[in-house]
Amino acid sequence: MYKIFVNEKELIIASTKSIKSFNYDLYIKYENKKTLSDVILKLESNVHIAKSICIYGKNASLIWKDFYSRYKLIKAAGGIVKNEKNEILFIFRRGKWDLPKGKLEKNETIKECAIREVEEECGISGLKILKELPSTYHTYFIKEKPIIKRSYWFAMTVNGNQKLVPQTEEDITDIKWIKPNGLKKVLRNTYSSIEEVLRYI
Repeated sequence: MYKIFVNEKELIIASTKSIKSFNYDLYIKYENKKTLSDVILKLESNVHIAKSICIYGKNASLIWKDFYSRYKLIKAAGGIVKNEKNEILFIFRRGKWDLPKGKLEKNETIKECAIREVEEECGISGLKILKELPSTYHTYFIKEKPIIKRSYWFAMTVNGNQKLVPQTEEDITDIKWIKPNGLKKVLRNTYSSIEEVLRYI
């Protein structure tokens, strides 16, 4: 199964055999490339057809290759960072709560990227990676060019009461440690892909 967030909607690509265990708003059988093209166009045009759509066929990997080939890939990495109080580190960027992350640089490993981006965006140091979490995919446009971003995620910890410094050149206006009982407020104003990552905490 493959999950991609297109215009804040879930697009799931799955095999025919596996869909019995799913519960999505709309199921569409993959007949040919036009089937996928029509769904993508509606999602990107913000036509309301369903919040979650499952495209299924005999071979999910071939459908995924069809989808993937339509976009330029950009890789990014970031983390769910917890402190000694079990609070989670969130940034506020462009009007929404987000997790610290950023694009992979040349000759950099995914883990190095994740740590660097959290350090740069939040002004902290001494991060420790605990484990890798599932990646998320979402699409967007840069100068009318279709992009698919794969975001690699890591569970991290940090010790000490460090001063948080937002990276304003990246449009970050606020950084907060959020207690577990405060997550509902964050979830009301965040991205679908971030909601997905937070399921693993």
